[in-house]
Amino acid sequence: MRMSSLESSDPKGLLRPLGSNPLIVIVGPTAVGKTEISIQLAERLDGEIVSADSRLFYRGMDIGTAKPTPEQRARVPHHLIDVADPDQTWNLAIFQRAATEAIADIRARGKLPLLVGGTGQYVHAVTHAWAPPAAAPHPRLRAELESMAKSRGRDWLHERLAALDPAAAESIDPRNLRRTVRALEVVLTTGRKFSEQRGQANSPYRLLTIGLTRPRSELYARIDARIDAMFAAGLLDEVRGLLAKGYSPDLPAMSSIGYRECAAVLEGCMTLEQARVQMRRLTRVFVRRQANWFKADDSRIKWFGATNDAIDNIEALIR
Repeated sequence: MRMSSLESSDPKGLLRPLGSNPLIVIVGPTAVGKTEISIQLAERLDGEIVSADSRLFYRGMDIGTAKPTPEQRARVPHHLIDVADPDQTWNLAIFQRAATEAIADIRARGKLPLLVGGTGQYVHAVTHAWAPPAAAPHPRLRAELESMAKSRGRDWLHERLAALDPAAAESIDPRNLRRTVRALEVVLTTGRKFSEQRGQANSPYRLLTIGLTRPRSELYARIDARIDAMFAAGLLDEVRGLLAKGYSPDLPAMSSIGYRECAAVLEGCMTLEQARVQMRRLTRVFVRRQANWFKADDSRIKWFGATNDAIDNIEALIR
């Protein structure tokens, strides 16, 4: 069958029908409102949600991660939430494989997959088909780097990474010791920047990326209210229960904002008010880091104000 004039002028396949592996991606900063908006869209579009938020993997860590409630998850199927215990490490490669499988399963059942989250490297690993650096693990060097982090602090180690590979340091949260160590390990063993070794292929999906935004002052007010609500809902008790089960506050999973601060409160090293202030500060820093992944001038992202009024327009764009 001959190509139509439209098809022949569309060599990249941008005019293919939605049946050709569509993936809706919904991104935006912490507390912007991704959870409720994505659920409403999935309800309207017969979709299912694949979480791309690295904090939601872990069972028993519900309040401090603002995990969708059981009631919200009952409205629409969610994937990659509560898939590991806090002492199990879900790294980028594991997530990438699991997310790809979940998206394929959703499509096979005739549903529309929505990849939702604010963890930039996890979103891009799926949408850009990242291939991790080929450098093999170096156990002795890794142990030395971890020892340095213990003696001098993880921030000191992150500063060393910033000196060697600023782009990698910008994309890695200083609290994420595991990723900082891996980036340094790759740089020191290969002599090349970690940020330049991450391969990527053409996306296997027909992507439509929706960005949600709010004025910064409004977003910060929502963050403050969310942190207050977390404490009112029992965040300290949640962390107390995790520690009672033997989960160390030094675990990578426990580096999520709020958990280490609450552990410090319970150990008498920080007051409750100090914990609130620290959580607010760190969340603002995290929001600024998220903005480096999802830029307002990125023409591939269709930005909408995160209001109920926007849902009709987003749905129309997707359809």
